[in-house]
Amino acid sequence: MSWQYDVFGGDPPLPLIKIPGSRTTTDTAQHDWVFFPCPLSFRKYTDVNRESLAASLSRYSSPFPEESVFVKRFLELLEHRDAFERNHLPGHFTASAWIVDPAKQFILLTHHAKLNKWLQPGGHADGDENILRVALKEAREETGVSHFRVLKDGIFDIDIHTIPARNDFPEHLHYDIRFLFEADKRNALSVTEESHDLAWVPAGEVPALSGGNTSIIRMISKVNPSL
Repeated sequence: MSWQYDVFGGDPPLPLIKIPGSRTTTDTAQHDWVFFPCPLSFRKYTDVNRESLAASLSRYSSPFPEESVFVKRFLELLEHRDAFERNHLPGHFTASAWIVDPAKQFILLTHHAKLNKWLQPGGHADGDENILRVALKEAREETGVSHFRVLKDGIFDIDIHTIPARNDFPEHLHYDIRFLFEADKRNALSVTEESHDLAWVPAGEVPALSGGNTSIIRMISKVNPSL
């Protein structure tokens, strides 16, 4: 799948891409678009692969000590050929989207059907080493929202967490890479079979709704340090 490039009017103009697999139409309003902060960001993100991800992880810094520990483990996983495949054990790469409204007061969360938890949209890479593309695809598919703005030039957050055994697949680890997106709360939401519900949740209510999920609280503090 290829990325299609166009320019969205503004001052300065914003580059954007059309998400692979989205609708084809001459009406810009009906496209699934992603807005990038500058042309350099667009070029960087369309070139994401295993090597560039390793470089981004090596440069990644965080005031949260647990993330510094995660970096080494992420880089070790990258050395495995099938690290982006969901059947790679004991863990594999996933990607997710921390989606905020323009005022950064609400977070778009999904009530995950299998895990029965309120989480950010995300999912498996299924062999795609362009982990940003994975995050965008999952955000679009799990929310029905078609327009996103990329707010942070690079990785927003990383986390390693345990996924319980299910049916014939054993307990395993998700090495999750998160990106920061913005979307308009007025966009219609579409609940899929992967979710019980979708909601724009006030940032101050997310910690309780998530059951005190430490990585979710960490992401809230990165965007809303006063909470």
